[in-house]
Amino acid sequence: MVSRILVLGIVMVSLLTGFAIYYLQVYAYYEDVIANGETDVELVSLASGEPEPILYDGFEAIDATSSPIRYRACFKTEQSIALITETYETYEGAEPLVAPRWFDCFDAVEIGEAIDDGTAFAFLGQRNIEYGIDRVVAIMPDGRGFAWHQINECGKVVFDGLPVPEGCPPKP
Repeated sequence: MVSRILVLGIVMVSLLTGFAIYYLQVYAYYEDVIANGETDVELVSLASGEPEPILYDGFEAIDATSSPIRYRACFKTEQSIALITETYETYEGAEPLVAPRWFDCFDAVEIGEAIDDGTAFAFLGQRNIEYGIDRVVAIMPDGRGFAWHQINECGKVVFDGLPVPEGCPPKP
């Protein structure tokens, strides 16, 4: 009888631990980002090298203080892809990160496939928004846009504990 109670206790603790881990990963740390209506969506200009706001509406975003790469955003823009590609810096190696299921406007698989097949274009939103982390913005031909944070080349090296490579800003 004691062994049954012990087994039941272990199973209950395991289930509670599993649920707690799931909840903490998927829900606990995320917060809605309050849109300011002006600079929520920025792209780096080819002319100035600085982030500049673009026209957008329908902005939704989430972020978490627990990790710099948890930022995800969705929006719509009326600006044409042709104008954007001529004006703003593209981003090589864009890989959208999966968002929580409940943030349903952001489908990383769809965005990634669209970037890979050339129907969506990825742009640099801001370099080193936090050391080693870039904000990447992808825009679809229908005007849907998405933003996320992605580890850049400097971050990949430094976060692995290696010295800062040439061409990277000094580690803070």
